[in-house]
Amino acid sequence: MELTVEYRGSIDDEATFLIMKHNNVLIQFHVAEEFLSKKDICFESWIDTDKIRKQMSRQNRAPHLAILVQDLRHGMRRVTVEATVLETPKPSLIHTYGNSTMVTNAWIADETGKIKLCFWNEQANSVAEGDTIQIKNAAVSTFKGERLLRLGKTGTINVLQNRGTQAKQQQPKEIFKNRIYA
Repeated sequence: MELTVEYRGSIDDEATFLIMKHNNVLIQFHVAEEFLSKKDICFESWIDTDKIRKQMSRQNRAPHLAILVQDLRHGMRRVTVEATVLETPKPSLIHTYGNSTMVTNAWIADETGKIKLCFWNEQANSVAEGDTIQIKNAAVSTFKGERLLRLGKTGTINVLQNRGTQAKQQQPKEIFKNRIYA
C-alpha cells in the first residue's frame, strides 16, 4: 500500500491529519495533541484499519454491467446512461427560496424505454431533440409517480452526437447504450 499521512493543522487542542493515496485524500482524522506528545507513536498501524480499507475499496470499485432505461430503479446513484433526446419542453421560470431558476424535464430514451431527465438553469438549453447524449453521475428518483433522472451537483451531460450529424441509416440498437456505475 502506498499510503501517506499528512498533518493539516490544529484546532482546539486536536491535530488534523489526512491519510492519502497518490495525492488523493482517503480519510481525515483528528488526534488529541496530548496523545501526540507521547513517545514512539506509529501511524503505520493507524493506516491498516477497516475504515481505511472500506474507503479504498469504494474508490477502486469496478463498473457494473450495462443497464437499460427499463432497469433504472428509484434510489440508484452514480448512473451513467447514453440515450437520445425525444422531447425538450420550453424551460419554466420557478421561484425557490428567494431565487429564480429555469427548469425543464426532457424525455430521453433508448430501445427499452424512456425516462424524464431534469435540467436546471444553463443545462435547460444544453440539448435539443434528436441529440444523442451521455449522462454521468445521475440519480434516479420519483416525482409525482414518475421515474426521473437528476444530475445533482456532480452529474454531467455530454452531447455525443447532434441531431444534424446523425446518420439516417443507423438503427437504434447501434446508437443507444446504457450503463450504470453504482
